[in-house]
Amino acid sequence: MIGIDIIEIKRIEKMIKKFGNRALERFLTPRERIIVSSPSSVAGYWAAKEAFSKAIGTGIGKECSFLDIEILKNAKNKPYFSSATLKKFNLKDADLSISHDGGFAIAAVIVLKKNMV
Repeated sequence: MIGIDIIEIKRIEKMIKKFGNRALERFLTPRERIIVSSPSSVAGYWAAKEAFSKAIGTGIGKECSFLDIEILKNAKNKPYFSSATLKKFNLKDADLSISHDGGFAIAAVIVLKKNMV
């Protein structure tokens, strides 16, 4: 299953300016808040979480909140979904790509459910 999302980085900049750390606490886990370093990286995480929720077929809402999805980075700085995230949604695997350009952040997610052949 595939999900994709795009967001204007200025939207995230405005949100951070208006609400500060409270904004980040509403959609980033404590470990994610350590990793993100700029509005563009925050926007990438926002897009990635939206894309993930689309890939699993729920969207962000009651079944899947922003804080249910955790994105970490490996030694080569590649983002990946935490094992807790995969377990929570009964996924065998998930892959993630995030890019930033022209004032936008975009993310693409592919998930493989455990019950898929």
